[in-house]
Amino acid sequence: MKFVIQRDRLVQAVNEVTRAISSRTTIPILTGIKITVNDEGVTLTGSDSDISIEAFIPLIENDEVLVEVETFGGIVLQARYFGDIVRRLPDENVEIEVTTNYQTNIRSGQASFNLIGLDPAEYPKLPEVSAGKSIQIPISVLKNIIRQTVFAVSAIEVRPVLTGVNWIIKNNVLTAVATDSHRLALREIPLATEIDEEYNIVIPGKSLSELNKILDEGTDSIEMVLANNQILFKLKDLLFYSRLLEGSYPDTSRLIPTETKSDLVINAKSFLQAIDRASLLARENRNNVIKLMTLENGQVEVSSNSPEVGNVSEKVFSQSFTGEELKISFNGKYMMDALRAFDGADIQISFSGTMRPFVLRPKDAENPNEILQLITPVRTY
Repeated sequence: MKFVIQRDRLVQAVNEVTRAISSRTTIPILTGIKITVNDEGVTLTGSDSDISIEAFIPLIENDEVLVEVETFGGIVLQARYFGDIVRRLPDENVEIEVTTNYQTNIRSGQASFNLIGLDPAEYPKLPEVSAGKSIQIPISVLKNIIRQTVFAVSAIEVRPVLTGVNWIIKNNVLTAVATDSHRLALREIPLATEIDEEYNIVIPGKSLSELNKILDEGTDSIEMVLANNQILFKLKDLLFYSRLLEGSYPDTSRLIPTETKSDLVINAKSFLQAIDRASLLARENRNNVIKLMTLENGQVEVSSNSPEVGNVSEKVFSQSFTGEELKISFNGKYMMDALRAFDGADIQISFSGTMRPFVLRPKDAENPNEILQLITPVRTY
């Protein structure tokens, strides 16, 4: 195998596929990047068996030659070394040549590296998902769905299904839910694609986080393909595969309170800033506990107390407060994560009692499930 390729495009592809590679894999060859060259272009593949990413670089794009191929072939090169090498190469073009026993020479300008490669035939095959159901979704919408839900997945592997985001597709509506049993994030959007079947899948939070880093909002839409125990996200020159988590996701609809005793309308940005200041002293506590107490004239008091450090108290003006007076405590990090999902808009927080979960929604939301954040209080009062 021998070819010359534009360094910038090679670096971009390497950066994309490296996101799928884990140093902790039990399969040694998966610490490498698979490179294959044919008459269409160069394909790079990275995988940790849970996530697989395939980046394609065509021979010619917009009348510009990106790759010149002398001989076809394939190789697997250690991702750690190959990535570091190509990022530091001096010239705008890179020549890669594989000789006997998978010896690989990488040349650019006056620099020359030799790496020992592995047989590409030993690299595991990517899953087959081409026959599944295809759904188109705007990339900006997908990025919002991920950003507004994925932070609430569980970080503990005790219940593996909770480390993922539950996607339910029903009646042409996609509902994404994440919970770690202490909080819940929900986002609901209508789909433009007509979907006859119903789907209930759980996508690992790690997969969605990595996908979000790759997605470029400059691109219009992305195609999702659902099949068997895999989901595939297809972009023009990028394929992102993720396995789905097994097991039944809990029915989270029963966690959302139906009755409200108090309602607080407040700006998410100003409330977030106040919680952030209160958290400066609360971080020493195990639960990062923040206390909220309603005052007269629509004011609320945000406070925290750390016996070894000190205490903080701040009065925050709300737009309105109705219902029973309130004293409630919660995890400050959970609240800040939830507030960031609203992009600084005005929100309504509905309380059902001191020890009942409370719900954050956009103010005057037509669809109560368009964006919903739920937090379970901490017992202090």
